[in-house]
Amino acid sequence: MSSRVSLNVTTLNAASRRVGGTAVARAREVRPLDRFHSIKVKLGVLVVASVSVVGVFTALGVTAGIQARYVVSVAVILSLGVTQFLAHGMTSPLRSMADAVERIARGDYSRRVAASNSRDEVGQLAAAFNLMAADLEAVDRQRKELIANVSHELRTPISALRAVLENVVDGVTEPDPPTMRLALEQAERLGRLVSTLLDLSRIDAGAVELDREDVALEEFLGTVAREATVSMLTRDGADQRPYTVVDVVPPALTVRADRERLHQVAANLLDNAVRHSPPGGKVTLRARRLEEGGVRIEVCDQGPGIPPGERVRVFDRFDRGSRQAADGGTGLGLAIARWVVDLHGGRISVAEPAVPVLADDADKAAEAAEPVAAAADQPGHSGHPVAVSASPGCVIRVDLP
Repeated sequence: MSSRVSLNVTTLNAASRRVGGTAVARAREVRPLDRFHSIKVKLGVLVVASVSVVGVFTALGVTAGIQARYVVSVAVILSLGVTQFLAHGMTSPLRSMADAVERIARGDYSRRVAASNSRDEVGQLAAAFNLMAADLEAVDRQRKELIANVSHELRTPISALRAVLENVVDGVTEPDPPTMRLALEQAERLGRLVSTLLDLSRIDAGAVELDREDVALEEFLGTVAREATVSMLTRDGADQRPYTVVDVVPPALTVRADRERLHQVAANLLDNAVRHSPPGGKVTLRARRLEEGGVRIEVCDQGPGIPPGERVRVFDRFDRGSRQAADGGTGLGLAIARWVVDLHGGRISVAEPAVPVLADDADKAAEAAEPVAAAADQPGHSGHPVAVSASPGCVIRVDLP
């Protein structure tokens, strides 16, 4: 019997604590002055309310014949209570902000200030503080990701290069051309990664000057395609590489841009398309003049494409999507391409795969394209095969003014 009574008492105490805690929490959420848009108005209402309470209670006390000292004491207490009740909503964001600042100083960027109902200057300050805290959290996350990704990307070529050199030094392998070529490939990979990191530092610095000139796109894209072909011949077998097609209409199409930076964009996009294309597939570099002015460059491949859910963040740093395990890239090429296009005042985006074929006529569209590598072996050949109609797996579109 006694145990049952003690259990009931414990249950009642727990229930009372829950009710009391709920009542206290609801009382803390009451902010009667949040409807006002100015802190000056809130302070005015606070003063008027306090003075009114004091005046009304004093008049009632004097009318009732209560001694003045008691009336004044109680009136002051009531005034302080009214002030505390009304000022709660005004100062709670500031207290929350002070607590959040202490947490941020300790490295915790997840704390936010709850002031969604406050529309005065304090509420605006709280909203700005939340935005700043979110930016700091994003920067801290990017810094950690940068360190982790750079460490990972550097470790692979350094380990491979070290293994090759150790084998040569220990006499396990001879320093023959194939071995030295393998070491050179790893050194070149390190060089590309360092160049990419330097580009990132320029992006963060935000001070890059462009040396604009008129760039003939047919010759320019043909050069980019031939360089990519040489790279593919070195890296892959002849039967494993995709082939590249350049399609520029009209042939004399030009764009005013920084040649070196534009080459960086085209090379990054072409390398990305080649890596995701199937063996023997086709990668198309296409350029057209826009009706509203400017030039559109498209890089089309026949790979698996980019899922719609990943197209928004595909140009973010270190984002390699769902194929990052087998991609082999650093996740920085598209981010740098977007930076260069933004410098030119253009726009880069992922277009829908089903793009209509842009050909001069049906006869040209029916012609079979030859690989750039095979055409480049013929003396005097321009290396610009005619584009054929195909449904690309992915289309990266660059619009330049």
